[in-house]
Amino acid sequence: MGCFRFSLGNQAILRLVYSFARAKKIKLYLVGGILRDSLLNREKDNPDIDFCLKRGAINFGRDLSGEIKAGFVVLDKERGACRLVKKIKDKVCTLDFTDFREETLEDDLFHRDFTINSMALELESYLKCNDPDSLLVDPYKGRQDLKAKIIKVANKKAFTEDPLRILRIFSFACLLGFKIDKTTLKLAESEKKKLRDVSSERIRDELFKIFESPHAFDYLAMMDKLRILKIIFPETEKMRGVKQGRYHHLDVWRHSLEAVRQLEVLVKETKNNKEIQNYLNEYICGDRKRGALIKLALILHDIGKPDTLRRQNGRVRFHGHERVGLDISKNIVRRLKLSCDEIYSLHKMVLWHLRPGYMAGIEELSPRAVFRYFRDSGSEAVSTLLLSVADQRATKGPLTTEELRLHHEKISLGLIKEYFKRSKEKKLPRLINGDDLIKKLKLEPSPLIGRILSEIEELQAIGKIKNKAEALKAAAKIIK
Repeated sequence: MGCFRFSLGNQAILRLVYSFARAKKIKLYLVGGILRDSLLNREKDNPDIDFCLKRGAINFGRDLSGEIKAGFVVLDKERGACRLVKKIKDKVCTLDFTDFREETLEDDLFHRDFTINSMALELESYLKCNDPDSLLVDPYKGRQDLKAKIIKVANKKAFTEDPLRILRIFSFACLLGFKIDKTTLKLAESEKKKLRDVSSERIRDELFKIFESPHAFDYLAMMDKLRILKIIFPETEKMRGVKQGRYHHLDVWRHSLEAVRQLEVLVKETKNNKEIQNYLNEYICGDRKRGALIKLALILHDIGKPDTLRRQNGRVRFHGHERVGLDISKNIVRRLKLSCDEIYSLHKMVLWHLRPGYMAGIEELSPRAVFRYFRDSGSEAVSTLLLSVADQRATKGPLTTEELRLHHEKISLGLIKEYFKRSKEKKLPRLINGDDLIKKLKLEPSPLIGRILSEIEELQAIGKIKNKAEALKAAAKIIK
């Protein structure tokens, strides 16, 4: 583990803040993540720096924002917390200022989330001292826990003070690759019901930090064992224990979690495929990426099965579970306050997750079937195909053969390749439009025009028609 080494960019920011604090005769302390990350030799692309002071954080932050021309927002008026956001060249710097939560710095650190974040460094002393390591205020052995790579609470009331920390132990463990202290885990388990009092937005943000990890399954499984996921997704509880047909070896719930693990294996296998990796790393909203959203879709993709369970001639059926699951998923993602783009993407994945399997079952896949799949799944065509492969890999019942699985993957990966190929091609120009149908074929404006144009677009895409005359002729046949 390293010692304190801040980048030149961060040094400049610290000196700027210190200069203003000195003029105001205010003593500032660096706390939290910047100290932890510096000791771990990690640095964020966009700096995120936390400061604390005895009192007056909001007034200080407001005055500083005017001085350095930064955005300013009050985070918590009661506790005295504010945030400044300053763009410096191509980076966005976030500065948080908070009042001491107790009378002394040591008591303030006691009320922070984990020991690895319960360290402080007085700003002036750091900037003037040649040996800043000796100045570290570390009453709860955070540096020792960093070295041991363990997440531990300093305060047994940590989860009562902020129940979101129950999720943060897992998101931090994901992020840093650390283990979680056993006592801390037991405490989290006993306090888990308090998560119901946490805002949906805060829960969503921590969940996506976990989904973002290449090892999310390990921590989701741990959260499931402690029944923490049940608190976040109560709708999934009825999936537990629902047995499936002989193609499956797991119940609906365990299958869904196993599919997350299989996706992570698949992503690792395709790490050299730049097109797939760039696709997964696309930001859909804020700092939330498509790859993380697919993991949420895998948790929810079979959520409609318990409500559609039927037995016919000794066989288990879940007819229409994707549409029932879509309705249930809508309530969940609205509760998590996902963006419209995220909701659209997740709905596509849940609704069409069976489609690749049907296509793999066709003896000879037609251009029309391929066109319709890409048309219906839209920008989530690749997401749905990756989800489908992970879904298939998580299915290892006695009727599932290696031959079937490999064929499914061959079709799915082939369609992914075709998607990226088509995305680089110029879109075919429309041969006819609604005005042509009204003038040439004497149609009245109506929804029928849209249906005809959709059919013409399909015929053009699969090479059945190539010019306006052929398009009008085809349109006339469609009308008849």
